[in-house]
Amino acid sequence: MPPKIRGMSTNLPPQSGSSRRFTLMLSGEDAIQADLEKSVPPSGLPQECFLLGDKLPIAPVLLLGQSTLAVNPNDVVACLQPVHLHATRDHLILMAQSQIDLTENESIKLLQVALPLIEEDFGNKILFQGQRDWFISAGPFASLATHSIDQAHGRNIDWWMPRDTNEAGIAKLWRKLQNEIQMLWHIDPVNEEREQRGYPTINSLWISGIGKLADIQTPQLLNNVNNIYGNHPLLTGLAKHLDIPHQHQIDLLGLQNAFAWIDYPENIWDSLREALLNNDLDEIAIIDFPKSQVRQRIFTAKALNKKSWAFWKKSAPLTWQEIISA
Repeated sequence: MPPKIRGMSTNLPPQSGSSRRFTLMLSGEDAIQADLEKSVPPSGLPQECFLLGDKLPIAPVLLLGQSTLAVNPNDVVACLQPVHLHATRDHLILMAQSQIDLTENESIKLLQVALPLIEEDFGNKILFQGQRDWFISAGPFASLATHSIDQAHGRNIDWWMPRDTNEAGIAKLWRKLQNEIQMLWHIDPVNEEREQRGYPTINSLWISGIGKLADIQTPQLLNNVNNIYGNHPLLTGLAKHLDIPHQHQIDLLGLQNAFAWIDYPENIWDSLREALLNNDLDEIAIIDFPKSQVRQRIFTAKALNKKSWAFWKKSAPLTWQEIISA
């Protein structure tokens, strides 16, 4: 059993104007086991839902972060991503984009081949082409229910493919376009060169994040944030949307009233603990998602040591593992 943590609030109270709080959000997993009996997978990773709301307008947020375009808040945008589907004995698995090492030049060439088909079926021009992400007004595909690669990668794609919502036949239309592009890319020189270099081929196109900026529902805690830290692509666009300064790396001199979502949060814990003990911060808020449910906790300086019944012994500081396991 993890140790009892004292001096901790399990509900995140509103931040007063005088308090100096640092908020750290951890990544979570979807409650996939709880949804196995359902006909559809869970919608979005918990951190995606927490930051953007239930409608999950991921595509326009990514577009805002990657481009200098003035994104119409009511334009329904889709994100298209060239991917590799790995074939096993009886199903296909979606590989994460970080595993395929797609170059900018390869991305340009692959889009050139697929562009006529994409723009014909979407009825729109490509808005912006990033190295891994291509953006387009969703047009007839606006009603599709989709899932981000972050959520679907490493899994059997049968359950994660786009689904119809309020209009029948849209998912079938997407699969037709997807299949046509797959056939074009199968014989493309880009993939021949990638195979020769030992890289996975780009053999499919993924669609996700369909939505509009007007659908963003940010958590109230971001109303009091002066800085946003983290290198997740969502943060760049979200910070721009909220007009909050954003940096990939945490500035230890700018911890007060900041929000962070970073890889390896355990690496920053000692610095945060020191800031509390030195009275540079009043409190640290930790947001995580055990069993896919939002958990928000406040830690003050008196909560940093284990509570012990042996009052004559000096209490030991809580480890990061003990904090996240509590």
